[in-house]
Amino acid sequence: MRYPRLTRRGSGGPAAGGPNVRTARLRSRRTAALVAGGAIAATAGIGLVSCGSDGSGGPGLSGTAAEAGPKLTIVDPYIPQPAKDGIAAGYLVVRNDGDTPDRLVAVSSPLAPSAALHETVDNTMAHLDGIEIPAHGRGVLARGAAHIMFTDTASPLRKGDIVDVTLTFEKSGSVTVRVPVLGMADRPGDPGTPTTAVPVVPGGDTVPNTWTTGSAGGVAGHAGGHGG
Repeated sequence: MRYPRLTRRGSGGPAAGGPNVRTARLRSRRTAALVAGGAIAATAGIGLVSCGSDGSGGPGLSGTAAEAGPKLTIVDPYIPQPAKDGIAAGYLVVRNDGDTPDRLVAVSSPLAPSAALHETVDNTMAHLDGIEIPAHGRGVLARGAAHIMFTDTASPLRKGDIVDVTLTFEKSGSVTVRVPVLGMADRPGDPGTPTTAVPVVPGGDTVPNTWTTGSAGGVAGHAGGHGG
């Protein structure tokens, strides 16, 4: 009796070219593709978490968003020489070049134990809780309108004196500016009268004033032109 000859390829099992082998290979390739796809998806998920979190569990802020906020400059602060001792008024402009509004909420000075925000309405004065500083706008303290009122001043004020005044803002903190005393009828920008620009730096530091003597035409938002 003759027996059929068996041909073995590899270590045993079905022939490498048989249908069972091809099916196994296809299944192996599909499994590898699924595993690779899952790894890519997992990596993408980690990237999304990194972009959406700053490490504290909350949404992260881009550099631009983090830097957005009020950008205040104190322009032309001044005190006219008072007509009588014991009381004085201060004027200035707060320019906001930032994207966020702010609010002037308090003032203080070694000049007087009482310094407050007031507003003149129909020749009478009313206390103000604050002055709004809109984004890309100005808050104006001027003659005949909102102003700083100093009462019980410690000493008489004369033209040429310099007074330290601290302004406190809701978002930007405090800044101390050096405010010149001008003549009774003088305004910043008049010939021979200084104009001033003081950037507000958060932290309450005293910032040196930038003084310019002459015309106010070169100072945007100066306080001298507001009558009252």
